[in-house]
Amino acid sequence: MSPAFLPGVRLCEEFYTAAVRPLLHTYYPGLPHTAARIGPGSDVLGYDTPRSTDHDWGPRLTLLLEPADAARHAAGIDAMLRERLPTQVLGWPTHFMPPGERIRVMTVTDGPVEHRVEISTFDDWVLQRFGAPFTGTLLDWLATPAQMFAETVGGAVYHDDHGQLTGLRTAVAWYPVDVWRYVLAAQWTHVAQEEAFPGRALEAGDPLGARIVTARLTRHVMRLRLLQARLYPPYSKWLGTAYTRHTGDGFDDLCDAYETAGRVQNGLGLSAAVEATRRPYFDRPYDVIDAGRYAAALRDAISDPAVRRLPPVGAVDQYTDNTDLLTSPDLRRAVAAAILHAH
Repeated sequence: MSPAFLPGVRLCEEFYTAAVRPLLHTYYPGLPHTAARIGPGSDVLGYDTPRSTDHDWGPRLTLLLEPADAARHAAGIDAMLRERLPTQVLGWPTHFMPPGERIRVMTVTDGPVEHRVEISTFDDWVLQRFGAPFTGTLLDWLATPAQMFAETVGGAVYHDDHGQLTGLRTAVAWYPVDVWRYVLAAQWTHVAQEEAFPGRALEAGDPLGARIVTARLTRHVMRLRLLQARLYPPYSKWLGTAYTRHTGDGFDDLCDAYETAGRVQNGLGLSAAVEATRRPYFDRPYDVIDAGRYAAALRDAISDPAVRRLPPVGAVDQYTDNTDLLTSPDLRRAVAAAILHAH
């Protein structure tokens, strides 16, 4: 039987404190390092459940070393951990099979341990995740999907000798204010572009089409509400979980959700207030919020000329949801750079 479930971030803390750190102190005394549970995984977002334990969940760690120390010691640390790690922590196996595969599962072993301690340097970890050193340029912000930011600021840091990871997490905790206005404006623009379509589809005798567009608009509003709450919207699997947990809003009526989002937008003080009431779509009997009004108000409030010049498309995950693109730092930076350089 499996041991009692506990959040993965807590299990990883015990893994570091009780297993990895004592071994480092014994075999590599005084070695500067950073230890964290960050990156992909439902546990990093805080959404893991007992179901999560069936793959890529368990005692895991990102261990970051100084470049010279990584070159000198990474292979030795990996070998030492394989031989010396306990085979279980709090009853959970530290051994993962099959080694080297994208999906790995905790498995009981007598040793050696195929562990999930990923040894790297801070610079290499940043390059792998962001495609370039993160210096806070517009390209850095707009070429990075919200999921990637969430995986960076989520999870936990258990030890950070030089503070580089802690500094990065602080730097990307949220968008600069004008970039925040810009991504909010882009999200309101999504709503503006389709908000009349459900009513028109129903009028044309297409309830299926109306449901499809309503679902798209629902997704747009959910992401909007998370952005308003200064929370990076996660990818689709966790969007509803994040929305329910962090906004507390119900979602029985789309126009009610529009009005709530409008009131929240006005309360943020990021732009001139806009009347947050539904209205007909021109002379057609479809209720809308006229979301373009909010987008315009936000764009008018942007003070940075470089941000004001941008087209109303937003960050890379606001205009594409292609997983292969969003998970490739080089591809998404190339796409975002093309948009930035064209304006």
